[in-house]
Amino acid sequence: MEFEHQPDRRRYLGRIDGEVICSLDYADDGAVVSMTRTFTNPPHRGHGYAAAITAHAVGEAEAAGRLVRPMCWYVAQWFDEHPEKAALLA
Repeated sequence: MEFEHQPDRRRYLGRIDGEVICSLDYADDGAVVSMTRTFTNPPHRGHGYAAAITAHAVGEAEAAGRLVRPMCWYVAQWFDEHPEKAALLA
């Protein structure tokens, strides 16, 4: 999967062969990235794409020195499943 960051739209896209498979929307106040929505196109659900794009977005926030506020249930669940990333929680 290839990831595309669209900072002007505050969105990450996950693509396979050019097709948008999943997305993650966020708000960024400069210190905290609030991850507000994840979405996987219905025919592609159940393959771990939401987890992949969440991991990518969390990694980008971590690299930028920002904390993460899970505002969507999926991102909150991802953090529950990755306790090694708990220090990033706002």
